Amino acid sequence: MTRTIADIMATQLVTFTPDTNIHKAIHVLLDKRISGAPVVDDGGNLVGVLSKKDCLKIVYSTAYHQDRGGPVAEYMSTEVHTLDAATDVAVAAEHFVNSAYRRFPVVRDAKLVGQVSRHDILKSLIADS
Repeated sequence: MTRTIADIMATQLVTFTPDTNIHKAIHVLLDKRISGAPVVDDGGNLVGVLSKKDCLKIVYSTAYHQDRGGPVAEYMSTEVHTLDAATDVAVAAEHFVNSAYRRFPVVRDAKLVGQVSRHDILKSLIADS
């Protein structure tokens, strides 16, 4: 039986909404010790990803423009590479090999359903051997 990333992905995710205050989001990333989190709208659709790198933009804004924050939507990345939940684990491994990403949001019908990481793929491949 072919395994899909739906079989191995993480489903308990920290997420933000576009209107989450950027300072609150930064505190969550730091407190949870995670490098980023998906951003979803009220319908559960993936609309972006907020990374610690994106959050560094606020340092620039504050230092040069006296801007004090704003919503996550002003800082998040909106060009997000995703994988479909039905993607075969071996195909997902190929995506990781051919990209610099350490994790991909997993979607089904444009809705966020999980996240798969390099760790998840390796763990799955070892379990199968």
